[in-house]
Formats: sequence, structure tokens, C-alpha cells
Amino acid sequence: MSETMISFDHRSVMLSETVDGLNVRPGGIYFDGTLGGGGHSFEICRRLEGKGRLIGIDRDEEAIAAATQKLECYGDMVTIVRDNFANIKSVARDLGVKEADGIVLDLGVSSHQLDTPERGFSYMHDAPLDMRMDRRQDKTAKTIVNTYDENELFRVIRDYGEDNFARNIAKHICKAREKKPVETTLELAEIIKGAIPAKFHASGHPAKRTFQAIRIELNKELEILGDAIDDMIDLLGDGGRLSIITFHSLEDRIVKLRFNQAQNPCICPPNFPVCVCGRKPKGKVITRKPVLPGAEELDENSRSKSAKLRVFERSVSK
Repeated sequence: MSETMISFDHRSVMLSETVDGLNVRPGGIYFDGTLGGGGHSFEICRRLEGKGRLIGIDRDEEAIAAATQKLECYGDMVTIVRDNFANIKSVARDLGVKEADGIVLDLGVSSHQLDTPERGFSYMHDAPLDMRMDRRQDKTAKTIVNTYDENELFRVIRDYGEDNFARNIAKHICKAREKKPVETTLELAEIIKGAIPAKFHASGHPAKRTFQAIRIELNKELEILGDAIDDMIDLLGDGGRLSIITFHSLEDRIVKLRFNQAQNPCICPPNFPVCVCGRKPKGKVITRKPVLPGAEELDENSRSKSAKLRVFERSVSK
């Protein structure tokens, strides 16, 4: 294993809070749907006390390599699968797992992906426009930037980047690519910078929201999240918990909505005296408000700045 693989394992965001939220039971079966460098998985395994099972899922080959190295000390307790967490039902079925005691998701782009220039996630380094979380797929960020028409680019930047200058950014991208294809991260960042009035640059890097939007569109991050949450709740056994860390409002909104729907699924009109839709609660939201990182973590781990943790507990009707 090369030393570059080891660098994948940056400090996991809200490690204790997230794993505490799972209420780990020795002997239980746990899934880490976003394995990354294996930080959350390692802590889950430690709390399993040599009994139970950890199943890690990630679509990034470098994450798989790094986590395999980090978790090798736990031997047969750990199973690692290269897949998308959206397919957790089929992963569990293939492994003969009928229910889980806990599942964790740490959403968004990893520190390693941002810090590896050639992955093309960062607007701070010059690299090919890539942004693929799974490099087995053909479509890249370059495809989106150079083939989406102006209205499609506007939709992506507006909906996934929530950028007030989405229309102007889309227009500038289309104008620039008329001369030559936009091929690198810094090329794109300069185009975006030119589309946003200078007085707004002080509030953060002008390319941040657009890069986020393109990454989300390319990797279908929000498209898969809602249904995946429902599948994960269904996979949990009685008392099992789902801990999810989000990093921007779009993700957090989906998590909050799906958790609330699982807790209060009734669709009867408010004026009905009794429920007739037959939809039963699947459990309860443990975190009335999202858990935020503490002051010490904010000082030590810049990635945690926008993190929010929500936890749901399954209740199975007898």
C-alpha cells in the first residue's frame, strides 16, 4: 500500500457525536455507507468489542484502499464493498443481512478528494475538470461544463449551488466555451469570478457554489439521497439507529424531511378525526435539532464548519 493512500484518513467530522448517536451494541451489525478513510468505521469496530460486524460501502477506489488498510486489524469483522450507498438494500441482501443495528452516512466530498488536485474537486488547484466520486463512470465535470446548454447550467447552479448569480455564471461559461472547451478547474474558476461583481468576492471564493453544484449534479448526490434514507430506515431492526452528517442546507433539508415523514407518515387531511391512510410511524427522530460541532472541533477541523448531525431510531411494530 502506498503512502498516498494513508493520506485519505483525515479526522472524521463529529466522530464521537456520530458514533454515540448509533448507540453501538457489541455483537451488532453496522453499516458505514460513506466509508471514506474508515474513521467512523474504526470507532464503531472499537465499540463492538470484538463481536459483531461492520460493513463499509464506498464508490471511491482510493477510499476502499485506505479504509482496507486502516481496518485490517479487525479482520473478519469487517466487510468492504465498492458500491453506492443508494444500493444498500441489495448490498445487505447479497451479504445475507436482513437487518442492521445502525447505519452512518457522512455526506459530501471528502477531505482527500478536495486535497488531491488531480481529482478536480477543488477550485484552489489547477487540474482537469473531473469531480467523479466513482471514476468508473465516463461522465465528468468537463462534460457538464461543455455540453449542458445555458438553461441547463443555470438550473444546476441555481438549484444545487443556490447562487444568486447563476444566470450570469451560466452565460459566461457558454460564452467562454465558444472560443475553446473549458478543461481545467482554474479556467472554470476564473470564468465564474468574472461573472460575479467584485464587491461580492469578499464573502467567500466566488467559485465555491458553482463547483458544489456541478459536483452534486455529476454524482447525483441529492437525487439518490431521499430514497436511500427510506431504504436505510427500513433496513434497521427495532431500536436500530441512522446517523447522518450533512454539509449544506440542501442535504440537511432532505434528511430532516425524510426523518419527519418516517416519524409522522400520516397523509390524512388535518380535519379527519382519525387516521384512515393506514401509514404507521417507523420510529422517532432522536435529534430535535441538529447536533453541531463543538468549539474545539471547529478550531481543529475546518471541514466541520458547516456540519450538522441528525439521528433517527427505528421502532418495529410488534
